Amino acid sequence: MRLPPWEYLFLAFNAVNFPDMFGPVVLSSLGLLAATVVLYNVRTRAFHRHPPYLDLYEWLLWTSVVMFSLLLIFSVFVFDFLFVLTTIIGGTAIFVWVRFVHFPPIFEGYERKLARERYFTRSKFARPEATIRAKTAKTAKTAKTAKTAKRRRRR
Repeated sequence: MRLPPWEYLFLAFNAVNFPDMFGPVVLSSLGLLAATVVLYNVRTRAFHRHPPYLDLYEWLLWTSVVMFSLLLIFSVFVFDFLFVLTTIIGGTAIFVWVRFVHFPPIFEGYERKLARERYFTRSKFARPEATIRAKTAKTAKTAKTAKTAKRRRRR
């Protein structure tokens, strides 16, 4: 470090000014962007019947697409390091907020809803008679008329 820390904020983000950070930031942005897209495709297929989980993975996908794409753009077009640092801090804050603040209450409500549905399904079909449809007067009557119709056709 030849300059005070605040002076580095206004230097261009390139391999000359930041030789130890430039390569890892660019490579990790490419790798994490590809990994996020693959993770999104795999997890949305696994959770296609669970909307809150789909929403979480969509939030994570778009946050990572924006963050890692901006980091790549900043490195290709040689923006100041201030923009790179702001993007890394802001993107990480959004990731943490989405995963640990925004979605946990939604997941708890969804799990309660699933538990309630399982309970009602279990109580509804707990007795064997619940799965057998009882004959009503109308179905018994139509069954008798169907038998007499078969007899008439045979003659």
